[in-house]
Amino acid sequence: MSKEAPVAEGRIHEFVTKSGADTVEVGRKLVNLLAPPQLLILRGDLGTGKTTLVKGIAQALDAAEPDEVTSPTFTLLHEYDGTREGKPVKLFHLDVYRLEGERQLETLGLDELLTPDAMVLVEWGEKFKSIKKKSTGEIAITSAGGDARKISVTLKE
Repeated sequence: MSKEAPVAEGRIHEFVTKSGADTVEVGRKLVNLLAPPQLLILRGDLGTGKTTLVKGIAQALDAAEPDEVTSPTFTLLHEYDGTREGKPVKLFHLDVYRLEGERQLETLGLDELLTPDAMVLVEWGEKFKSIKKKSTGEIAITSAGGDARKISVTLKE
């Protein structure tokens, strides 16, 4: 189930999923909304399905199969090469949960990742002012009880 509503700062797309497989499917659908360049904050508590959603995005871009996509909690950054509408796309999946401040964040070279062909998805990006300032939107995932999830995508215009 999906619906779209206008908001002052952009557009919100909302999805409700009932399983991990549904969440992967929503990730696949989101690729149609996300033209590079994008810097999106992935917001959600531990275990809500942020990486599961990225699995679907990576699959839709022919960048990786879902079982090849893992959380970058300890590596901080995973990079995938894919295509969107016949054009090359770089998919970067970051997890900045363990970073302490802007100085540590700078060592990741986030600005260098933000190329015209890039989709940068940052778990826990809301912790950092610099990421919030540069972001083109946010994907918020909340538990709706059991395996159900509510996924809200807000894109700035």
